[in-house]
Amino acid sequence: MVLLVVAVLGLGLLRAALFEPAAVRDDAVPVVEAPAQTEAGQCGTQPVRANRELRGMWLTTVYNIDFPSKPGLSEAQVRAEYLKWLDLAVAQHHNAIFVHVRPSGDAFWPSKFAPWSNFLTGRLDGSDPGWDPMAFMVDEAHKRNLEFHAWFNPYRGTQPAPAGAGADLTKLAPNHPLRTHPEWRIAYPTGKTSRLYFDPGIPEARKFVEDSMLEAVQKYDVDGVHFDDFFYPYPEKGEDFPDSASYAKYGAGKSKADWRRENVNTLIREMQQRIRQIKPWVKFGISPFGIWRNGGEGSDTKGLESYSAIYADTRRWVREGWLDYIVPQLYWTIGFDKADYAKVLPWWVRTVKGTNVQLYIGMADYRIGEKGDWSDPAELDRQMQLNDKHGIQGQIHFSAKQIRGNKLGAVERYRSRHYASPALPPRMAHLPAQPPAAPSITGAERAADGSIVITTAPGGQATSWALYRTGPDGAALVSTGRTGTAVRDPKPPSGTVTYCLSGLDRSANEGPLSAPFTTTGP
Repeated sequence: MVLLVVAVLGLGLLRAALFEPAAVRDDAVPVVEAPAQTEAGQCGTQPVRANRELRGMWLTTVYNIDFPSKPGLSEAQVRAEYLKWLDLAVAQHHNAIFVHVRPSGDAFWPSKFAPWSNFLTGRLDGSDPGWDPMAFMVDEAHKRNLEFHAWFNPYRGTQPAPAGAGADLTKLAPNHPLRTHPEWRIAYPTGKTSRLYFDPGIPEARKFVEDSMLEAVQKYDVDGVHFDDFFYPYPEKGEDFPDSASYAKYGAGKSKADWRRENVNTLIREMQQRIRQIKPWVKFGISPFGIWRNGGEGSDTKGLESYSAIYADTRRWVREGWLDYIVPQLYWTIGFDKADYAKVLPWWVRTVKGTNVQLYIGMADYRIGEKGDWSDPAELDRQMQLNDKHGIQGQIHFSAKQIRGNKLGAVERYRSRHYASPALPPRMAHLPAQPPAAPSITGAERAADGSIVITTAPGGQATSWALYRTGPDGAALVSTGRTGTAVRDPKPPSGTVTYCLSGLDRSANEGPLSAPFTTTGP
């Protein structure tokens, strides 16, 4: 499984050893203690505090790594599997899920731009499964108060055979855009692992790719648009990506490397602009390879550079404010000589400082159990402690299957130390804000399962709610939910308890608290 993940998605663990290093530097970075909690007002006389961090997992569909468990399942089976993944997210106290809805020029929704994904249908011919998985997935995530981030791969058009069409045009669906627009397609690399790409250097192809992804933003109530680390392909077999024709036509005197970087920059900039025009509250984020450049203005590392190898100028995206969040994949251990987690992390902290771009970290749950430092179940826990010390605003874990597997007890370990209680997503001050008016608590009743169910009167147009319970150290967040779902304290103490309730808008801006409500139980 690890080798498959590396071949398809992975990269951080092997790429770090591929390139010769540039000169490195060793800047000292001051550690900033993370504000683990943020003030949310007063519940009576007690201060109210809530954890504010993004917590999520990647739910990977390519090669059916996570979901669906195999191609061609029935609608009922796909629905049931997805609900189990959401149950896992809720049990982990996550507040977001990142679902792979365009793994390779295809779609997990009825699209006029792309054929249906064969990882859903089990067929390469674009056959319609007869239902809309995307609508179901977004709706069910929201019922559980999970943000739904739609995860797209922009340029990939196929996956290698036999799971995908590879570069075999006869296997493409009749409506596949790379069949109808042969001038847009590039096959890379040669041989059995070849796949088709949309040529990033052709403006019409780029516009089509953008339209393909933005269709989902227009049609569905997604909370975020998400890319991973795939832009220009990672170098293979010493072959150069064969885009000489488009470079000759559109290069405009730039070096090929600068031209390629600008092609990717244009995609990122235009996506950000167009998302804002369609739905200004939708977040745009990318999870790039963890090394921008080695040495100099880059990190103290000796590995592959996204800047020069795949033409992803990730630092510029942050500085230009083209992203709302960035999630570098730091898939190395603390102390790894070519890319030390403890050295790469502070570089990213410096990079986002003074911008509106929030920094989350991509966590390598999939590596737990490998030989060496990854055989220690405490490695991810230690990395998350460093994240807290540096004020990191969240984590996304790769991937869902590893979270469920809990190899060596590593997931249970970091959950108990870092995700033991619920958290609200971080606020993004530059997104639209409409904090709702204070709701009212009108009653409370202890249910047969021991929980306390709260009855409320809404105070405004809230997207979600947050319930606080007073205690010896202040009022703590005990549960959250989507507006319209039951307000419940799942594990209340016995005796007298006091609650306050707030509403949040869809950008997680919290309105004022209700008046305290005290109830007495057994």
